[in-house]
Amino acid sequence: MPHSVSVKHNFETGHRLPHLPGKCQSLHGHSWWMEATVEAPALDNGLVVEFGPFKKQLRRWIDEHLDHGLMLGPDDELLPLLSTYGKVHQVPGWPTVENVAALIARVAQDALQDLVRAPGARVTQVHVSETHVNAATWTAA
Repeated sequence: MPHSVSVKHNFETGHRLPHLPGKCQSLHGHSWWMEATVEAPALDNGLVVEFGPFKKQLRRWIDEHLDHGLMLGPDDELLPLLSTYGKVHQVPGWPTVENVAALIARVAQDALQDLVRAPGARVTQVHVSETHVNAATWTAA
């Protein structure tokens, strides 16, 4: 039976979805919450991944690239202008909660590469909430 561990973090970030009809076309912000799960087929020295370094790398990336910043799609006409005024991160496609979950999954998997971890440890799930009632989950294939 596989073993898993999860790390949670929150961040404040604005975004907009101009390609969709409705109020999300406007710039607005959320208090985002994410939970990343790492799974391994067996424990190595009693662990899946060493929590401290994994949390530190994942949280550092989120804080540096997303927290108190703005997420925009690469085709957003506001990207060139707003990039000159502060922290703006391009999310592949558009910064939907689904795409943000996939983005954080890639970042979490990259963070595992140089850490003490069990053989075969990998990110299997990332759950992201943009509000108390809107969330998306990325699950590894």
